Amino acid sequence: MAEGGDGGVADSELVTWWGLVVEAYARTGRLVQVGPVDGVDLPGPWFEVLLRLLRTPGHRLRMTQLAHEVTLTSGGFTKLADRMAQAGLVQRQSSDTDRRVTFVALTAEGRRIAEEGQRRHTAALREHFLAPLGEERAHRLAELMRALRDANTPPQP
Repeated sequence: MAEGGDGGVADSELVTWWGLVVEAYARTGRLVQVGPVDGVDLPGPWFEVLLRLLRTPGHRLRMTQLAHEVTLTSGGFTKLADRMAQAGLVQRQSSDTDRRVTFVALTAEGRRIAEEGQRRHTAALREHFLAPLGEERAHRLAELMRALRDANTPPQP
């Protein structure tokens, strides 16, 4: 039984723990995907952008901030924003105070689609995340994942 650098957890056990996290996320993630809403396909990154904008006061964020939050490069996010704008879900808005800043904002259609998507997503989360774990364990898992995310998030430029 090989032990890791901390002297406590065996390497094989550590690999098993991580494998369980990855498997659980992958299996549950498939079950809580929203799918098309009123004929608009919502792949994961699109839905994540819509949710972030829906939950933000004013329903708009800087493009660079959104790219960082959905873990895309600025070029990758630009392409995603272009496709979402072509679908009528978002629009780009220039900053009134800084020419270097561009915002992405929900359109009325984007807000409608985001709200329906969120309703469906919430129902799936209640069934496939909250019901199996219960409120206390689901909250604890969220706190643990927040700690892991924060520990491994590079600083914003």
